[in-house]
Amino acid sequence: MLLAITRDVSPRFNECEITHIDRTPIDIDIAQSQHHGYVQALKELGCAVLELPAEAELPDSVFVEDTAVVLPEVALITRPGADSRKPETESITRALHPYRELLFIQAPATVDGGDVLVVGKNIYVGMSTRSNQAAVDQMNNLLNKYGYIAQGVELHDCLHLKTAVTRVDDRTLLINRRWVDVENFEGFELIDVDESEPFAGNGLPIADSIIFPVEFPKTTAKLEARGYKIKPVVVGELAKAEGAVTCCSLIVA
Repeated sequence: MLLAITRDVSPRFNECEITHIDRTPIDIDIAQSQHHGYVQALKELGCAVLELPAEAELPDSVFVEDTAVVLPEVALITRPGADSRKPETESITRALHPYRELLFIQAPATVDGGDVLVVGKNIYVGMSTRSNQAAVDQMNNLLNKYGYIAQGVELHDCLHLKTAVTRVDDRTLLINRRWVDVENFEGFELIDVDESEPFAGNGLPIADSIIFPVEFPKTTAKLEARGYKIKPVVVGELAKAEGAVTCCSLIVA
């Protein structure tokens, strides 16, 4: 059974970090309700969910993906790029300890898990305002013995690599090629987001389905036309904090 680690929405969610979109007011009650719907979707797809309590003093802490990269062999505890987010790793370290050997990214490296796309033994790291080359170098040093190869990927006008591209399966990626160059992903089949839905490049494959926002119906239709089964979720309020469906869980296989 897959384990999904999630964390409830902070009551200070309106104070979240914003980088590439305009700040708009967030309704905390709606955000919490949407997050509960997301957790329910994970459960309906067969995940056991470890629901961590909200961190009242950490506005962005619902986005647990940024604190760790979970691999079959080990888990890598990140060092988030925003100083306000660095304390988020403490509770995730405790939560992951029973399930994986833990490795740690150290200063001067910074990396958000949202910048880390793992496909097979390939690790792509977005060179964003949150993640740097020192993190790529540390990943290669820490993970080389397990057969992983990490490489940096340049981004354009988006927060994280997984804002622009995510794994659909081990052969296929969902991508907004305006925000990341396709030359980085030679050998993969690429499904382009609909041009009217630039933020639709983020989906979360679980079991035989893809958790995907209802806000992007045209890209949903593209995925369904390719035979993929969609598990719809509503995440519009979470998206006001530059969040997406991969952001809100850590999946431990």
